[in-house]
This record gives sequence, C-alpha cells and structure tokens, in this order.
Amino acid sequence: MNWFVVARMLGMLGLLVGASMVFSLPWAFPAVGKVETFEHDGFWGLIGSIACSLGLGGGLYLWGRFDRHSSILRKEAFATVGLGWILAGVLGALPFLLSGSESAPGVKLTPIDAFFESVSGFTTTGASLLTELEDPNLVPRCVMFWRSFTHWLGGMGIIVLFVAILGQLGAGGKAMLKREVPGPITESVRPRVQESALLMWSIYVALSALETVLLMLAHVPLYDALCHAFGTMATGGFSTHNASAGHYNGGPVEAIILVFMILAGVNFSLYYLVFRHRKAELTWKQRLKFLTRDPEFRSYLAIIVVTTLLLTISLMANKIYPDTLTALRHSLFTSVSIMTTTGFGSEDFSNWTEFSKGLIFLLMFVGGCAGSTAGGIKVIRWVLLGKIFFLEIEKAFRPNVVRPVRLGKTVIDDRVRNDVVVYFCMIMVIFLASWLLLITIEPDDLWAKHDEHTAAEKLIDCATAVASTLNNIGPGLGVIGPADNYSGFSQQGKALLTLLMLLGRLELFAILVLFSPQFWRKQ
Repeated sequence: MNWFVVARMLGMLGLLVGASMVFSLPWAFPAVGKVETFEHDGFWGLIGSIACSLGLGGGLYLWGRFDRHSSILRKEAFATVGLGWILAGVLGALPFLLSGSESAPGVKLTPIDAFFESVSGFTTTGASLLTELEDPNLVPRCVMFWRSFTHWLGGMGIIVLFVAILGQLGAGGKAMLKREVPGPITESVRPRVQESALLMWSIYVALSALETVLLMLAHVPLYDALCHAFGTMATGGFSTHNASAGHYNGGPVEAIILVFMILAGVNFSLYYLVFRHRKAELTWKQRLKFLTRDPEFRSYLAIIVVTTLLLTISLMANKIYPDTLTALRHSLFTSVSIMTTTGFGSEDFSNWTEFSKGLIFLLMFVGGCAGSTAGGIKVIRWVLLGKIFFLEIEKAFRPNVVRPVRLGKTVIDDRVRNDVVVYFCMIMVIFLASWLLLITIEPDDLWAKHDEHTAAEKLIDCATAVASTLNNIGPGLGVIGPADNYSGFSQQGKALLTLLMLLGRLELFAILVLFSPQFWRKQ
C-alpha cells in the first residue's frame, strides 16, 4: 500500500468537501435564506468546518506530495474510495456539531448522531434523526442546506466528481469509477475515464437544474426547490418539511418530483445514447429505441407498474382511500420512491394494509438501474438472477445442455454470473446478521410506548431499518415510518446503521476490504 498516494487523494477529497461547504454560507443571511435574523451559529459553524476540512485536506495533500510521481493502482483505489467516503462523512458532520444543531428541543446532536446524518446525506440514504425540520432554532437553514447538498454530492458520487476534476488516473481511476457507479456490468459510455465522469456529471447537473426551474415555476421557493431537487436527483429524500413531499398535497410539485425520481433511477449511460449519439441523423423515435430495447429499463418500468397496481388494488379493497385516483396516486408515488431508494413520502404507508407493507418491504431490495443514482441491489442483478435460476432448472433435467446467459444480445460470462450470485448471498448474510445484532442491542423501551405487541413490532421495525439503510432508502415501517425518524435508536444502533449505509452505497467490497488484514499488508 502506497500511503503517500492514498494521502494525496484523500487530501484533495478533503479540499473538495471543504470547498463545497462554501455554497451553504449565503443561506445564513436574511436576504438570501429568508430568515428573520443572521444565523450566527450556523454561519460560524460552517466557517469552522471549512477551515477544518481545508486544513486536514491540505495537510494530507502536502504529506502525499513526497511521492507525487507514483500512480494510483487498484489497491490504492479501493483504499481511497473506502476511506474517502468515511472521511467525507466525518467532515460533513462538522457543520452539525460546530453549529450546535439539535435533533429535538434541548437535545444536542452527538458526534455519532452528526456522523449518522452526514453519512445518510452523502450515501443518499435519507434516514434522519431530526424531529423538527422547519424550526431554524434547532438546525440553522444554512446547515439544512448543507444537509441537502451532501445528497447532491453523493448522488452521482463524490469520487466520480473527483475523477472528473483530476483527469486520467490510469487503472486506479477506472477502479474508482467502477466503485462509484456500481453494477454487475459496468461499461464506460466513453473510452476515457475522465470523459465518462464529466459526461455523467453534466447530465446530472442538467437534470438537477431543470427540476429546480420546474419546481420554482410551480411556486416553490428557491431554497426548497434546490433542496428537493438535490433529494430527488440524488434519490436521497431529505426534505425541508416534516411532511416530506406530502407537504405539497399532490398537484404539480408532487408530479414533478415523481417524474424526476423515475429519471434518476435510470442508467445515465442511456441518456448519453439518446441525446448525444454520434449518428446525428437519427430521429427521436430511433433514439428512444436505446431506452425501449434495454432489458433493464423495461424491467424497471414493469416493476413500477405491477407494484403500483397491486398496491392500488390492496388499498381500494380495504377502503383505505375513498376513491381510486387517490389510491393510485399514493401507490405510484410510494412505489417509485421506495424502488428508486429516494424515500420521499406523500403518505404514511405504515397505516396501510399488511399486504401493502409487505410489498413495500420486498421493494426495498430491488433498487434502480445500474449506473443510476439509485441504491439497492439493482434491477439488472434481479434480471440476471432470474435468467440464471431458470437455466439451472433446465440443467436439472437436461444436464448436457450448454446455453449461455444472455442479456439482450450480450452473452454474460461466468465471472459476471458468479459475481451476481455472490453479491446476493453477501447481501442476505449481512442483512440477517445485522438484523439479529440490531434486535440484540436495541432496548425495548422504544416500542413499549407504541403497542402491546412489542416483540413483533421490534422484529419487523428492526428488519426494515436494516433493509432501509443497507439499500439506502431512508424510511421503514413502524417507529421509522415516513412520519417518524431514527432518533429513538441507541448510539450503538445508529453506528451499526451508519456502517450499513456505507456498505450499501459502495456495494459492500470497498468497505469490507478495509476490514481485511491482507489488504493492508505489503505485497
């Protein structure tokens, strides 16, 4: 392990995070943030955070300059990505701590609480400890803006932005990009790493800007429009209102958020093929075929349609809503929000039918498309697992059959098949182990005040808490439903859930390798 290279990369990442905090400073002023008085604690908390980030980042960079001629290799790339996300979480937590932010009146955020909130932002999980989002006396509006901005930085990936700025990093740069834009099949839309990173960020910025403008046209203030655009395009779900997207009571704002959640869950490489294909003479009908012919995209839409219909039927059969249109609206918004791992809520689905809650729980493990900002297992893996499953069934009665797994016209090699199966197994093991651990370390007090069936509630709520954080969704069921938050969990439980957020965002390996003694040994 070349520590000089890793230190240099981490130093530049620290500088990038520190510089990003500058965009939150103007919101502390009454003229910009529409606050009654200048937010003294928030402003100077951000200034102190910027100073710490730039100081630490600059120190690491200068230390790494002692060996500035070495290139970053695969091992250093893994260390940079894994340690880089942890470093970003630590630095991102500073504004909450230095501003004296409170999760509830009179309850200061602890270092673990602030780290939880920061990592939840960067990993686009959207799980929160804050009980009152609309009170600037608890969390200054400028710090709330930073909270949402961490979503936007982490959505497309701080390392992708890092690669886009730095340029060519050789094999290490490709490895870093792959960890950030995960999936079983990772094909660069352009042959050069920097061009791929710049292209993805360009599309991401354009869609974010478009959503912000549309929300403002729907009479949403600039501050709220930016924060909700960050949460939507990053599929994160941090809102500036206690009722989340339900604050807008449907209408055009909810429709805009819904459309952009769907767009954010699509593979960004497909947007390049549609809008910037080299054959300029192609008609729009021909360009759209890049979308309609993609097996993952078709499956993605099919799952949304099927789950929406099932939820609507269940809600209407049990008379949860007075009319079909209302049931359809909430079913569609919830299906898209959970599947894309955004976590915005138009309604508290904890009060829905047991079938509906079970379907939502299963949907937590699906996720968006590979190459999107969405978390989760990814649709492409489910498609491949289904093909592998049916091929193995055929081999049971035709043992001599030789039939490759195909995705469209692409033949999937054995390495990818093995990666898909191993990933599913690891997700299952981590989910079960974390669920049992969370049940063990969490006291029953949190559930005792809710219902007499505390044991059953605790089992289900802990399962959804693990599934929600591991798949970067945010809300769960019961005590962590859309109308509640994670503030009731113990410090140990919050630390475990924070680790799960990092594991889910980096698809396990970039974090798991940090716990391997062999990884740190010299070759």
